[in-house]
Amino acid sequence: MATGRAIQKYEIMELAFDGPNGGNPFREIRLRARCSHGDRQVLVDGFYDGEGVYRLRLMPDAEGEWTVITESNAPEMDGRRHSFVCTPARSRVHGPVRVHDTYHFQFADGTAYYPAGTTCYAWIHQPEELQERTLETLRSTPFNKLRMTVFPKDYIYNRNEPALYPFERTAAGENDYARPNPAFYRMLERRIRQLASLGIEVDLILFHPYDRWGYARMGHANDLHYVRYIVARLAAHRNVWWSLANEYDFMLDHKTVGHWDTFFQTIQERDPYGHLRSIHNGNLATNYDHTKPWVTHVCIQNPHVHECKEWRKKYGKPVIDDECEYEGNIPLPWGNISAQELVHRFWVMAANGCYAGHGETYLDPNDELWWSKGGVLRGESCPRIALLRETLEGLPGGLTPLEEEWVWGRVAGGASGNHRLLYFGPHQPVAWSFGLPQDVDYQIEWIDTWNMTVTSVRQTFRNADSIPLPGRPWMAVRIRPMV
Repeated sequence: MATGRAIQKYEIMELAFDGPNGGNPFREIRLRARCSHGDRQVLVDGFYDGEGVYRLRLMPDAEGEWTVITESNAPEMDGRRHSFVCTPARSRVHGPVRVHDTYHFQFADGTAYYPAGTTCYAWIHQPEELQERTLETLRSTPFNKLRMTVFPKDYIYNRNEPALYPFERTAAGENDYARPNPAFYRMLERRIRQLASLGIEVDLILFHPYDRWGYARMGHANDLHYVRYIVARLAAHRNVWWSLANEYDFMLDHKTVGHWDTFFQTIQERDPYGHLRSIHNGNLATNYDHTKPWVTHVCIQNPHVHECKEWRKKYGKPVIDDECEYEGNIPLPWGNISAQELVHRFWVMAANGCYAGHGETYLDPNDELWWSKGGVLRGESCPRIALLRETLEGLPGGLTPLEEEWVWGRVAGGASGNHRLLYFGPHQPVAWSFGLPQDVDYQIEWIDTWNMTVTSVRQTFRNADSIPLPGRPWMAVRIRPMV
């Protein structure tokens, strides 16, 4: 973490203070700061980090002089003043991801961001060696977003105890929800920083129902204290997204929709950087109302990817089907689709101006399934998702679905200016004749989404009645204006 007088843009400026350590500092001591840049003021909550140490973190997002003045009910931390200069960002550091152009994303500096995410729910709750193996695997993948849980998970293929617990525990193993465990959160922060160094956004799942330790049923007051604490600790990390829950609707017997609304509103109020916020459903029929103003984008679980244009219209926000089912061979149907089917679903979503998420669930004698524990990837979808990400990054902006009747619901197609991306899936036409740009010289490329080849057609087209196609399944066509 950056400390000292000069802080680079989008890095972390941290101040540490010695303060009271009697009673319960997590609940009894308040610390925040007014951080000023010119006429602009940013309010930042501090947090207790154990052993009498309190911390404040700021992610400066504007170059120039900043001033920090603390406020606290502990006199020794009240009215403390600090100033620093924010210098230009490092190369390839673009800041937090924001919603852009209603349905898409970009970094704070205007760089386009096309999510290509994967899921490793409980990877930070595995042995150190397995965690390191996960990071090494991620280093060579196209994934730029990772869904992961804060709390450990008790579910099939993942029954082990974590090395560190999120709250302090008594000798009898009972949780003290009034006392977060700073050692756990330091470990979490270290992993978030490592993922940032790999260019990976952390889609951090705050609650989930798969629990034997009690974290899913802490009670609403404890839930709120936890949410405030984690936001105070982590909001200054540029690569954090807030995922309120995995399968929130499986917890509605003790966390009502009103509770989830309150969690959203609390994060919106206390996160000064406006990190992305969403929530994930379990049952297909119980989606949260993503039109609510505190939701920035749609996170959905649904195998019916051809419906994505309707989700886009319904919610008017970016759509990520983070669980369109997983490549694998476990007995449960959501975890045994083929790599080819997963890649197909990615392309359907992308060509329709939406995004999909990856997961892998291949059986392993040590129960080291990527989706739950990380480790290594065994499937075939990963390099093919890399080709899709490369294709999207070659467009001038996010895609808008083509709505003409010729699409028929079978062919996925999107436009970005005079660019087109068509995806035919299992269909194998030898020509295509609808929805082509007019009065533009353009070129076409055949993209074999499975065999990962890109073939340029040696011909320039203008006001063409049709374009040739190879007559093979799993093909996409990219149409681009001549340079």
